[in-house]
Parts: sequence; structure tokens; C-alpha cells
Amino acid sequence: MASLQKRGSLEKRDSDEKTRSQDEKDAYDAEVSVSVADSANDDEALKLVGRERSAQFTEEYNRKLRRKLDCIIPPLCAAVYFTQFLDKTSLNYASIMGFPITGQQYNLVSLAFYLGFLVWEFPTVYISQKLKVAKYLGANIIVWGIVLMCHAAATSFGAFFALRFLLGMCESCVAPILILIISMFYRKDEQATRISWFYVMNGLTQVFGGFVAYGISFDSGRLLAPYKIIYLLLGGLAIIVGICVVLWLPDSPVHARLLTKEERIACLERVRDDQGGTENKRLKKDQVVEALLDVRTWLIALTTVLTSIPNGALSNFSNIIIKSFGYTSKQTLILSTPGGAVASLTTLLCGWYSDRKNERMTPIVFCLIPTIVGSAMLIGLNGSGNKGALLFATYLIGTFGSALSSVYAYNASNTSGHTKKNTINAITLVTFSIGNIIGTEIFQPKDAPAYIPGKTAIMVLLTIQLFVSFFLRWINIRLNRQKKKALEEEKARHGWTDEQMQKERERHAFLDLTDKQNIFFVYTA
Repeated sequence: MASLQKRGSLEKRDSDEKTRSQDEKDAYDAEVSVSVADSANDDEALKLVGRERSAQFTEEYNRKLRRKLDCIIPPLCAAVYFTQFLDKTSLNYASIMGFPITGQQYNLVSLAFYLGFLVWEFPTVYISQKLKVAKYLGANIIVWGIVLMCHAAATSFGAFFALRFLLGMCESCVAPILILIISMFYRKDEQATRISWFYVMNGLTQVFGGFVAYGISFDSGRLLAPYKIIYLLLGGLAIIVGICVVLWLPDSPVHARLLTKEERIACLERVRDDQGGTENKRLKKDQVVEALLDVRTWLIALTTVLTSIPNGALSNFSNIIIKSFGYTSKQTLILSTPGGAVASLTTLLCGWYSDRKNERMTPIVFCLIPTIVGSAMLIGLNGSGNKGALLFATYLIGTFGSALSSVYAYNASNTSGHTKKNTINAITLVTFSIGNIIGTEIFQPKDAPAYIPGKTAIMVLLTIQLFVSFFLRWINIRLNRQKKKALEEEKARHGWTDEQMQKERERHAFLDLTDKQNIFFVYTA
């Protein structure tokens, strides 16, 4: 009996020690200086990996995995963006191929796309958070392909306005979802390059679209007007791309069917130290509030407006401007293509530099300066009859397009917390649509063919943006200094070793904390 009592006493003591040990661990966890979310609020990644790193992968394994991802994700993202930008600028080609809407009504039809974009941006982003993002994206692409083909049947201003409005609604989900997918699968020092790989399609579509439109322009139009052929071809292409996205683009590392379970885990472990997380299906009001109160959100919004006003103008009027130099419609279609090549090259170079130097704002400055110079040339040489110089100026202007690619990369690298990411991406795209709406109106019919007020506005707006870029860069550098100081204080207060610090960093990676809540988050300037 005494033996049994002693055994019971030992078991009780062991149990008490385990309880005390657990209590001590819980107390230690509670001392972490940032708020740690409960499991209901955690990142989806925790369905596959632990709070702390439990699996190690060699650099060679990670390189092979990255190559595999590069063969799947960027090509599909590029196909989506290629289709979107081609569809969005289809009106630019149609404008010189017998399109029945002209003058101020043409401006309003152009505006309708961005109006639909503006109205539907926030709803579509928050709907996508509740669903599988890639499947939602694919469905939208298929629908907009159908809408685009319907343009061939439209004959009135009202019909074209309605169709362009619907097209804007369908396409409003594209950029936020692509940015989100890139940030889920790639590390911060890889994101700008991958974003440039799909954003480069903006320039390549200008080349491709120009040659296709040039070929179609030789059609006699007996069966179908040339602009109708454009809409049918582009709509069919969008439907094919949408089906490919539904079938093959992964929704997240957790649900990537094209990867093995080990590869999915490796994907998550690759991005763990970046503290960006992957996704969370719950809409968190505190993250929405934080996004709205973050001054950087509105500086990014201002950046987007300042660079989107020129985009709205030039994406719809660039061919008209080139034609005003004295070229025919067919010559204009061919001569517009080098501008796309310039834009593509600039985008790739800025993306490479951005990751190589860990910069986001400096590449924006690099790409805006040639556009400012080009605008000044168009104003100064107006009426000179110097076609070559004027044409060269329009090619210089094409460099500004890569600014938005850098903004996308900035958002991907400088925001965490799934709801906050979605909110900031939505604000970015809302201001993108506002800027483009304004842009369609700065080239007024009364200013044709020189459009001097519009060209002057472009030059002034982009000059202002140079200063905004430097200010944003300074803010991020300052925030990093503050975080570094706070982290050193936490380390001293808790007496953490370097190993314990790393453990804490790992435990915070997939708690769906915002960049401000997570003391380990580092901003990219």
C-alpha cells in the first residue's frame, strides 16, 4: 500500500511539474511583445506547417522548387495580364479601324471601363478573400471574354458604354489577385522580378496588338468591320486563358495541386522569414482600419493616381497622337509598336534592379525621368514638322508604364496581414481607375490634334511623383530603424539568445499579423 501511495505521489509530482512547465511556457508566450493571434485568426499555412520551422530544405532543393514555380506561375500570370491589357486597350486600336463612336462619346466609352473598375474593386477583392483566388480569377476572365466578344454586336453609344463598364468590373480583380499569388509563393527579393515578368505584357501587347491590328486593317470589311474582328479574336483568346487559369494556376501554397506535399511545405518555409504570410479567409476589421490609417497607404494611392492619369490618356490616345504627326492609319499601327518594346525593356530592367538592390521607389524615379523629357519634347517640338524627333519622344514616354509594376512590388513586399494586403491592393486599384478616368478627359477634342494641355499635365504630374517616391522611401527606412531599435529592446528585456530570437521570428510568420503588429517585419525601401 505504501508503495502504491509513493507511486501515486511521484505521478502527481510529475504531473504538477508538467503543469508548471506548461504554465511557464504559456507565460513565456504571453510575454511576446506583439499580439499573437488565436488559431481561428491564423494563416492558412498552419494547416500544413507548424508555428516553428520543423523542416529544413537545401539551397539546391529550393532552387529547383523555384524553377518549377517559375514554369507555372509567372507564365500564367503573364497570359492573364497580356489578355487583360490587350482587351483594355482594344478601344485604342478600334478608334482608327472604323469604330462608330467618336468625339466626346468616345471619351465616355473609354471612361466606362474605369468606372466599372472603380465601382467593383472593393467588392471583388473581399469576395476573392472568401473563395479560392485563382478559380475566382479564371471565372472572371472567361466572363470578360464573352463580354468582349459582345462588342462586335454593339452599334450604339449606350451598348458600348455598358459593355465597357462590365469589362471593367470583370477585370478589376486581376492585379490584386496576381500580386497576392506572387507574394504567397516568392520571397521579397524575388517578387519585383516576377511581377515585372507579367507586367511586361503591357508593353508586349502594344507590339503584338499593333501588328495584329495592322494585318486586320487590310481586310475589306465586307463581312465584318475590322474593329469587330479585333473584338472577336481578343474575346476568344480571353476565354482560352481563363480556362487555363482555372485548371493550372494554384490558389496558394497550401492548395497547390501541381506540387507534392513536401514541395508545398518547402514553399511555405521559403517565405517564412519574410513575415508576409499567405492567406486568411476571415475579414478582419482591425486590419482594414490599420490600412486606412497608415500614411503609406495614401502615399501609394497618390503615386498610383499620379502615374495612372498619363496611362489613361496615352493608352487610349497614343495612336491618335502618332497619327497627328502626319502618318496614315496603317503606318500608325506599325509605328506604335517600338513604344511597347521600350516599355517592356524598362519594366524588366526596373524589376531586376528592384530585387537586386532591395529597392522599390528608386526604379520609379528611373522610369519617370525619360517620360518627363519625352513630354517636354512633344510640347517643344509641336508644329515643327520634325516627325522623327516627335516619334522618338513618344517612345521615350513609354518608360513611365513600369512605375505601376514597382508599386505592385512595393505592396507585395511592404504589407502583411491578409485583410490589410487586400485593402491596400484594392485602394491601389481604385486610385488606378480614378487616375485613368481623369486621364481619359485630359485629352479633349477641342485640343486636337496637338493636345498641348494634356501633354503638359503629364509632365507636371510625373515631376511631382519624383518627390513622392523619395518621401515614401525615406518613411520605410525610418520605420526599419524604429523596428530594429524596438527589437533590440525586446531582446534585452527577455534575455533572448540569437537562437531564441529566430524561434520567435518563425512563430510570428504565419499568425496573419500586420506589418505594424509584427515586430519582425522588415520593410523594403
